[in-house]
Amino acid sequence: MNFIETANTIFARAVRDYHRTDDVDAPMHNPFPAGTIQYDLYLKNWIDTVQWHLEDIIRDPDIDPVQALAIKHRIDHSNQERTDLVERIDSYFWDLYHDVTPLPGARINTESPAWAIDRLSILHVKLWHMDEQVARTDVSEEQHLKCKAKLDVLREQLSDMTTSISQLLEDYAAGTRIMKVYRQMKMYNDPSLNPVLYKKK
Repeated sequence: MNFIETANTIFARAVRDYHRTDDVDAPMHNPFPAGTIQYDLYLKNWIDTVQWHLEDIIRDPDIDPVQALAIKHRIDHSNQERTDLVERIDSYFWDLYHDVTPLPGARINTESPAWAIDRLSILHVKLWHMDEQVARTDVSEEQHLKCKAKLDVLREQLSDMTTSISQLLEDYAAGTRIMKVYRQMKMYNDPSLNPVLYKKK
C-alpha cells in the first residue's frame, strides 16, 4: 500500500470514528502513536470533520449570537490548527525528499504535497456527507438524483486525486519534480501583524 492509499484508509477511518458520536465536543481517540505520520493524518481528518460540523451549526438562522461568536472563534482556532498540522506534514515530506537531486528540466508544483493531502482529507468528509444525503428517504426523487450525481463526481475525484498525488510523490522521489515548501505566513492570528490587534496596544 503506497502513502496515499494509506492516507485514504486513515481518513475514512477518522470520519467513521467521528460519526460514532457525531458530537463536535467528543474526545478524539487517535489509534496511532503520537509523533508518527499516521497520527498526524488521523488528527488532520478529525479536525476537518469537526470543523465541517461547526460550519453547519453556525449557519442555523436561529442560533444565539453569543454562541455563534464562540463557534466563530472556535473555527478560527481550528483553521490555525489545520494550517500548523499541514505544515508539519509538509516537514515530513521535506525530510523525505529534500536530498533528492533534481534532474535537468525538473519542474515545480503549484502546491506542496501536504496541501494536496489537505484537499484529499476534506474530500473524504464531503463523501461521507453526500452519501448521507443520498441515503435520505425524506427528499424528492429529483433531489435524490442530484445528490447521487454529486456523489459519483466526488468518487471520481477521489480516484483522480489518489492517482495524481501518488504520481506527484513518485516524481519527487525520481527527481522529476522539485520539492519546495512555502509556509502560509497567515497574518490575521498574529497580534503583531493584524492591524486591528496591534493598534489596540
